[in-house]
Amino acid sequence: MSYTALARKWRPKQFSELVGQEHVRRALVNALQSGRVHHAFLFSGTRGVGKTTIARILAKCLNCERGVTAEPCLTCAACREIDTGRFVDLIEVDAASRTKVDDTRELLDNVQYAPTRGRYKVYLIDEVHMLSAHSFNALLKTLEEPPPHVKFLLATTDPQKLPVTVLSRCLQFNLKRLPVTLLGERMRQILEHEGVSFDAAALRLIAQGADGSMRDALSLLDQLLVFGGGRAGEAEARAMLGTIARDQVVHFTELLAEQDATGLMQAARALEEFAPDYAQVLDELAALLARIALKQAVEDYAGDELYEAGLIARLAGKLSREDVQLFYQTAILGRRDLALAPDPRTGFEMSLLRMLAFRPAEEGAARDAASAAQSAGSAGPRTSARREVAGLARASGGQGAQGESSWSAIVNQLELLGAARQLASHCVLVGREGNVVRLALDPARPFVSTPALEEKLAQALSRYFGETVRLEFESAAPDLLSPARADEDASLAEQAAARATLESDPGVQLLRERFGATLLPDTVRPIK
Repeated sequence: MSYTALARKWRPKQFSELVGQEHVRRALVNALQSGRVHHAFLFSGTRGVGKTTIARILAKCLNCERGVTAEPCLTCAACREIDTGRFVDLIEVDAASRTKVDDTRELLDNVQYAPTRGRYKVYLIDEVHMLSAHSFNALLKTLEEPPPHVKFLLATTDPQKLPVTVLSRCLQFNLKRLPVTLLGERMRQILEHEGVSFDAAALRLIAQGADGSMRDALSLLDQLLVFGGGRAGEAEARAMLGTIARDQVVHFTELLAEQDATGLMQAARALEEFAPDYAQVLDELAALLARIALKQAVEDYAGDELYEAGLIARLAGKLSREDVQLFYQTAILGRRDLALAPDPRTGFEMSLLRMLAFRPAEEGAARDAASAAQSAGSAGPRTSARREVAGLARASGGQGAQGESSWSAIVNQLELLGAARQLASHCVLVGREGNVVRLALDPARPFVSTPALEEKLAQALSRYFGETVRLEFESAAPDLLSPARADEDASLAEQAAARATLESDPGVQLLRERFGATLLPDTVRPIK
């Protein structure tokens, strides 16, 4: 009893059947229809995305007995023989097994002779990057001056290894990895045509495991049908791929939302009997967290075959956006570090505990600040700062601590860089009257101001206030602090505090007493 693998049975035979490489299909169809067919093509891309398939379709288009066409008839002798690999004028070469220069020369010795049966003699060289340097030199001469009856179709998974001299003589097409949705849809069409029952979630899992390769997807689907007794079920797909049930992934997410460390460890140890791939478990967890983040950002996100919209919405309501981002980042970093862990299970458990260990600092203070902002009008720091300076504009002068602090807040909000921001930082807010903002350069910190910088500052303030303002500069009192001086004073204070802490440290004092150690003050840096 003979059986044809799905990847071979459903291999596209013409461009209309090609899936997911529209940019390549369109260019080749246009070239065939216009008669502008280059003599050498290079198809690059990862495994199983259609490089040799496209090359064979192009060979049929060139040699179809009905004439050069973008739609080969598939019924003439040439089309049938190309499909079965028996066409004498289609010379297929696996460069991985024929790397020597003698092999290449032997191959090219017959280039000058006319085709035996077809219209063109087509050389299909797969994995062309495996040729030796001498082989490329031998091929280059023919690529430079090819006979009119010869076409070269080169395929490679690593185009960077090809000499530039070869690349420059070929039309290059980079085939894309196929998206999960497209792979799943293609498998669904095939199974419906074959009359095979399936779960949509199983096809999603297979598509994810295929990593962008249609051939890998169909090979895995073949394997699943054997594993599942002729059915493509989700449970069978998870068992075959070594992934855990989605209910378990959801359970982990719920425990994270509840900050239940004990429950997380119990759930992690319960996985051990299934001997899971812990890297894959972290992948599944990260994938669910990504869907939750998407739901929180896009209200009408409808879920997919693995996780329905209702479940995603429920989890999105349990987790804060900050926690979702934290858990996601920890999951992908934990996956990277699994190889460094004492064993995979320990690495997985530590990743879960790390998600709970790192919490936003001073959550209570943050809530109090948010509440204060809301009571101030729910306008946020930018609007609050704007209201402060608006009050100063109606006051006489506006000098003092309040003016200094409000100007610092404004400077932090301005869309300024470089010297223009330095100018703003070295200024002191004197006051505002109507559309006139009065500033003064800090006398204790000289700064060279130019008309161009003052214009940039005026434009930034106009954008900030939402109306055109004009700047006037005057002298400032020496006791007023500019933002630049305030930052400098704060830095000096932190430096002094760090030195004092080290001076009083028992360990430092012990080193001084026993070994005569000396503390170098200039090397002390505060911890940010």
